[in-house]
Amino acid sequence: MTANVRGILLMCAAMAAFAVEDALIKLASASVPAGQILASIGLGGAAVFAAATLARGLRLRPDAAHARPLAARCLCEMVGTMGFVTALSLIPLSIASAILQATPLVVTAGAALILGEAVGWRRWSAVVAGFAGMLLILRPAGAGFDPNALWAVLGMAGLAARDLVTRRMPAGLPTMVVATWGFAAVAVLGLGMLAVSGGAVWPPPPLAARQIAAATAIGLVAYWMIIEATRCGDVSAIAPFRYTRLVFALGLGFVVFAERPDAWTLGGAALIIASGIYTVLRERARMRSALPSDPPGR
Repeated sequence: MTANVRGILLMCAAMAAFAVEDALIKLASASVPAGQILASIGLGGAAVFAAATLARGLRLRPDAAHARPLAARCLCEMVGTMGFVTALSLIPLSIASAILQATPLVVTAGAALILGEAVGWRRWSAVVAGFAGMLLILRPAGAGFDPNALWAVLGMAGLAARDLVTRRMPAGLPTMVVATWGFAAVAVLGLGMLAVSGGAVWPPPPLAARQIAAATAIGLVAYWMIIEATRCGDVSAIAPFRYTRLVFALGLGFVVFAERPDAWTLGGAALIIASGIYTVLRERARMRSALPSDPPGR
C-alpha cells in the first residue's frame, strides 16, 4: 500500500467518524442541552490530549510568543463549534454538513483578502461558485428558508477563521498543545452556554450519556486519523477526500433521521464539493508550476 493510498483511506475513515460524531451529538441534543454536550466533549478531549502532551514531555502552558495566536485560534474554535453544534440540534444533519463543506472555500478567500496570498481568477471563480451552492441550500429569498440554518453558516465562518489563524501560528507550537487548548476552549464554551441558558440535565439520561461518550471517543480517533492522513502522503492528493464527510452525513441523515434533501439542497452541495475539489487541484497545479525546473544536463 502506497503512502497516498493509506492517507486517502485514513482521510475517508476520519470523515466517516466525524459524520458519526455529528449524528451522535444531534441524537443527544434531543434530551441534553447543547452546552452540556460541548462541556462534556471538551473536558474529555482536553484531558486526553493534555495527558498525551505531558507524556511527550511537552509543556501545556504556551510561551509568551505563542499565547496570543493560540488565544485567537481558541476564540474562533468556540464561535465555529457553537454555531455548528447549535445547527445540528435545530436543522437536518445533511443541510448542516453541506454548509460546513464551504469552509475550505472561505479559507481560500480569506487567505487572499486577509493574509495577502496570491489567488488567481480560476480559484476565485471556484469560490464564487461554492458560495452560489451555499445560497442554493439556504434559499434566503424562498418560502422554505429556515433562519436556523444561519447557525451552520456561523459555524462554517468560525471554523474557517480558525484555519486561517492556524496558518499564521508559530511553527514551534506543538500540535498536541494546540489540540489540548482547542478542546479546553470548547469546554469553556459549553459551560458558558449552560450558565446563560441553564437547563442542565444531571445525571443525563443513560442513552444520551452513552451517545456523548461515544461522540467524544469517536471524535478523538477521527482527530488522530486526520493528522496521520496529512502526514503520510501527498496532501494535495489526500485533501479532496475531506468532502466524503458529506456523503457519509447524507447516508446517516437518510438512515437515522429519515432526512430527504430536496433537489436544490443536493445541487448546492454538489456545487460546493465540485468547487472545493477544483480549488484543491488548482492549488496543486500552481505549486507544481512554481517548482524550479531541472538545470540543463540533468
